[in-house]
Amino acid sequence: MVEAARRGSASAFARLVERHQQALRAFLRRTCGNWAQADDLAQETFLSAWERIGKLEAGASVRAWLCGIGYNKHLTALRSAGRSRAREKAWEAEKPPSSGAMSDERLTLEAALSELPPDQRACVALCLAADFSHAEAAEALGLPLGTVKSHVTRGRARLLEALGGSDDGR
Repeated sequence: MVEAARRGSASAFARLVERHQQALRAFLRRTCGNWAQADDLAQETFLSAWERIGKLEAGASVRAWLCGIGYNKHLTALRSAGRSRAREKAWEAEKPPSSGAMSDERLTLEAALSELPPDQRACVALCLAADFSHAEAAEALGLPLGTVKSHVTRGRARLLEALGGSDDGR
């Protein structure tokens, strides 16, 4: 089967996969401790094995070869996760400390925002929270400029009403 797979036979390779997939998955599940990740790594292993089948030495154990590829995929995933955790930790260290729980005013604002219609909420989020101009928001959202202006005006009024403020300082 290995020789046929080397010559490009997908059906021969499929038989190799059928024969060795349970052993590979069991190995990766024990190694990872995470069944979903192990299954993903097994799939990646078989993709790599198909690309590298020509490098398998004659007489070598296919199962051992596959487990070696799988283990290297696992180590790569571990290194990647470690780098990701380090980036997240660095980001957390750089951001300013939060004041803990959201203030009542912030919770009220979030609740009021969630009550706005989706288009209005998007316009308010871009123009009032993200400092987009009305024209930039119109372009980003694919809405006419006048519609964006109306949505921002109405949304701002509803938010001020929810927060108990007034709109005197237009």
